[in-house]
Amino acid sequence: MNPNLRNRMLGLFLAFFFCFLGTSAAEGRLPVLPDELRLFQGQGTQISFALPVQAEVSVDRPDVVMVNGQANPSMKVSLGHPLKLSSLRSGEANLRMKLFGQIPLKTVKVNVIPDLKVIPGGQTIGVKVKSAGILVVGHHQVVTDTGKVSPGEAAGIQAGDLITHINGMKLHDVREVAEIAAEAGKHQRPLKITYMRNEKEFTTSLNPAYDQQDRAWRLGLYIRDSAAGVGTLTFYAPDHGVYGALGHIITDMNTQTPIVVGSGQILQSSVTSISKSESGEPGEKRAHFLKEGKTLGNIERNTNFGIFGKMSQNPEHSLYEKPIPVAFSEEVKEGPAEILTVVEGQRVERFKVEIVHVSKQSAPETKGLVIRITDPRLVEKTGGIVQGMSGSPILQNGKLIGAVTHVFVNDPKSGYGCFIEWMLQDAGILQSTKDSMQNLKAS
Repeated sequence: MNPNLRNRMLGLFLAFFFCFLGTSAAEGRLPVLPDELRLFQGQGTQISFALPVQAEVSVDRPDVVMVNGQANPSMKVSLGHPLKLSSLRSGEANLRMKLFGQIPLKTVKVNVIPDLKVIPGGQTIGVKVKSAGILVVGHHQVVTDTGKVSPGEAAGIQAGDLITHINGMKLHDVREVAEIAAEAGKHQRPLKITYMRNEKEFTTSLNPAYDQQDRAWRLGLYIRDSAAGVGTLTFYAPDHGVYGALGHIITDMNTQTPIVVGSGQILQSSVTSISKSESGEPGEKRAHFLKEGKTLGNIERNTNFGIFGKMSQNPEHSLYEKPIPVAFSEEVKEGPAEILTVVEGQRVERFKVEIVHVSKQSAPETKGLVIRITDPRLVEKTGGIVQGMSGSPILQNGKLIGAVTHVFVNDPKSGYGCFIEWMLQDAGILQSTKDSMQNLKAS
């Protein structure tokens, strides 16, 4: 064939091809190819192009990623069929695609993360947490012989502040404060108060006042050092001996201040009744801690994505004996899913839900999912999402993808969920992709 004619025909074909691409993209039929893919070691995925053309696909690390079941550095494929990727080992590989072996189409970075599987929870748990200090929840007016005063308010201490030390001594129990105040008051000595506010440390001087009604020295502060409640276990990671629960941070009920954990426990709990959710008024699970029940684990961290700590074995009533895969946020799709939770006693059950919205998140953020309860049994029993259901694991396509976190007050059948990968990061068993790749390169 004449070279000029061949070049003109190739030019016409390319012009037609790119017009086809533009039309398909405008009609929403052309898939948006990612710049980066994440896979757990041993897992696979597919990339669909739906383009009736031949292309050359090359992988710079065939020891990390295999294409269409072949560990070849380069091969010819038809983009009319999905590309099947299989991860072989941890590492980073670049997948390059060229139309007709010459025209660059796309380069996708594939990050393979060490394998991670966990056991989904769903069990109702009792939560007991003690703060790393004494939490101020309000001001108290002390009745003195000269009138009402609040020494704490006068010293600049606010509700939500966490008192960590008095006169340089670390506080461990709220009962210590009364004795310290009495000793300082009798000797007319001011107290040096060290407290935290918005993660910053401050000091102030406080003079206790003698309460004429109670006949005791007071600081003029309402304080407490512990909290208790009910939630749901999200996962247990047997290979790491840790768990995650709740899916959201624990805050003080009065000040809405996040509780800085000093110590804590999660305990076996049993649901006794449920107050159904109605529009404008969320319901709740009513449960009690089992007296004969053992401690399931400790509480080491309280973050935006829940509570985390050590756990030595899979708790009773689990629906799973063996760990299952987890999903990265980009794997989660709108459509059917299920949650695991308890509505009576200690029995974990499966209930159908619909994922109606998935947020694109490249960094940890709450409210990654919007879910809707579609299971008529759960709606009949609870009215939708209720307090105490937070932390209920969400599963899709055989993978753990997230946890229930909040209910929509005016639409209790719907609510938010968080992605499981952010909980796994806060549990300390999944590194961020950036940190993981840096460590792999360093090694």
